[in-house]
Amino acid sequence: MVKVVFDDGAGCGHRLGMIVLSTDETLEYEARQVLDGRCVNLMHSRIESHPQVTPDTLKEMRARMPEVARLLPAGLDAIAYGCTSASVVIGPEVVAREVQSVQADVPVTNPISAVVTALGALRARRIGLVTPYAAEVAAPMRQFLSGQGIDTLHEISFGEAEDRKVARIAQRSTLAAMLEVGRAQGVEAVFASCTNLGTFEVIDQAEDELGIPVISSNLALVWHLLKLAGIEARGWGPGRLFHL
Repeated sequence: MVKVVFDDGAGCGHRLGMIVLSTDETLEYEARQVLDGRCVNLMHSRIESHPQVTPDTLKEMRARMPEVARLLPAGLDAIAYGCTSASVVIGPEVVAREVQSVQADVPVTNPISAVVTALGALRARRIGLVTPYAAEVAAPMRQFLSGQGIDTLHEISFGEAEDRKVARIAQRSTLAAMLEVGRAQGVEAVFASCTNLGTFEVIDQAEDELGIPVISSNLALVWHLLKLAGIEARGWGPGRLFHL
């Protein structure tokens, strides 16, 4: 008779959760680039999101968060909610409260909180901002960052309200925008917002050309998720943030 032996399971005991928008085609792909070959188990749950990104459609996700978070396994080390603009309009504290209502005592992060933490770690308070958003979504983003002591000195927004199209914005276009905002006088870092906006292919190039840190929603979110879980991830991702 074979004796059953138990171990820590997939991921060597490191168990993370991520709530991904139903319209998002980029976050999981870029997260895998950081975690590929690492002993970390990242588990996803999808939340219904409207294909048109407006403040009103973003707010609709709040009511769905508990049921979606409940679909993740219990006892995770940390959970990330993957929407930058919704985290702004709903509020990071509310996001955490809704997730923790069914995942008690699990640390929760979101892209905007992760970005604020990342910019603090990089000692950058004056930024160039790149977003895919329409003006009604980009404006609350700037206001939120300002309330955290982060000034937007130059901004480029692509004015795109359809999330499917955001996932198809060529990274060379995002790079061009990063370089333009990053060259504005006084800018200390560049932030490219939106988890559906691909950036990982161009972050190192942008940093090399600008000489300042460049972060994205996905970069900061995965970095902060690992940090909350107590996982040492130095060198795992692109850019200066993963070399702190």
